[in-house]
Amino acid sequence: MFTGSSKSGEGVLRIAVPNKGSLSDASIEVLREAGYRQRVDSRDLILTDPDNGVEFYYLRPRDIAVYVGSGELEAGITGRDLLIDSGAKAHEILELNFGQSTFRFAAGEGKDWSVPQIAGKRVATAYPGLVTSYLNSLGISADVVRLDGAVESSVRLGVADVIADVVSTGNTLRQAGLKVFGDPILTSEAVLIQREGVEIPPALEILIRRLQGVIIARQYVLLDYDVPLSMVEKACSITPGLESPTISPLQKQDWVAVRAMVLRKDTNHVMDDLWALGARGILVTDIHACRL
Repeated sequence: MFTGSSKSGEGVLRIAVPNKGSLSDASIEVLREAGYRQRVDSRDLILTDPDNGVEFYYLRPRDIAVYVGSGELEAGITGRDLLIDSGAKAHEILELNFGQSTFRFAAGEGKDWSVPQIAGKRVATAYPGLVTSYLNSLGISADVVRLDGAVESSVRLGVADVIADVVSTGNTLRQAGLKVFGDPILTSEAVLIQREGVEIPPALEILIRRLQGVIIARQYVLLDYDVPLSMVEKACSITPGLESPTISPLQKQDWVAVRAMVLRKDTNHVMDDLWALGARGILVTDIHACRL
């Protein structure tokens, strides 16, 4: 089922969005928070947002870098791992701070492996382009075996000597009798990508600013509190804000009101420190969007 036209109108920015997988829902949510229309039916392959002059194309995550790199679409959201694996002529222009994953080598627990020992061995992975590129950067030649799934079973089944795969807790690897070794191959996350060698069009600049606003808004909260004038300098050292806190006089003599942005993850520690300093009326407010 399609919504909108299959052909982009003049001046319309065409953006690729993952149609399924771990990046899909988060990509749609961040775009929605940035003020763009998004599909409500997972069967829709194209959605037009005329108010913002954008068309969204919902594609397989592995294909997005190819479409963007070829110039068929102006930009797209995909994983850094998928971008590198594709070999497409596209590059990341913004980290989106979700969809994090780590790629590691793993092998049987009966032997202590090091990365140089991979030379001449069989390496099973669902990301052959990424792994080959990494090994080439180290001057290591190996037989990279592409598998679409169940990579962790390949060693036990005799298909490979080593695997390269996404590792989170490591439980799946341990169950398969494997352990990780060497430094991480790659730390990946969702990224906004564009074709190499082209200028960023105005509509894409707007998208970038909006997405940056959402990313920052998710990371920070707005903190308001009252503090004795004599403690302002110490209080501001606790809440320096992004540039400088806002300080306003209060009707109560020798007291001021302070407002500053604080990292969400540090909120409770900051509140404890302010209270110990003598601050009162400490309030925390969510930030839904911003431009900084």
